[in-house]
Amino acid sequence: MMYGTESITTASLSLALDAAALQHRAIAYNIANAGVEGFQPLRLQFSEHLANARSELEQGRNLSAKTVADLAEPMSELGFAPTSGSAFDRVQLDSEVAKMAQNAVQYQALLRGLSRHLSILSTAVSDGKR
Repeated sequence: MMYGTESITTASLSLALDAAALQHRAIAYNIANAGVEGFQPLRLQFSEHLANARSELEQGRNLSAKTVADLAEPMSELGFAPTSGSAFDRVQLDSEVAKMAQNAVQYQALLRGLSRHLSILSTAVSDGKR
């Protein structure tokens, strides 16, 4: 089955939005539990998923919508991995709030990109009906 550019773009943006939402949840969890004695902040690890995508590209394969969807399946099972437990891993509220703000900006940029992409598709469909 052939996948068009629009489905690859939509799938990639959807995957990025899901990752940003997971990141936001982890940061919010860290902020909420900052005052708990012995709490270790949670960090998401996306490096394995990025390595899979990179290896696909390095092998000369294109990232099709199916490939992107296959990469997304393990992400739905991602758990929050605790950090190593060193003294430096304590929750730093100012750092977590800054990370949350940065993540929110990235999420908004992804939404704007998806909105523009869908707007272009809408224009193509509506102009094609004329």
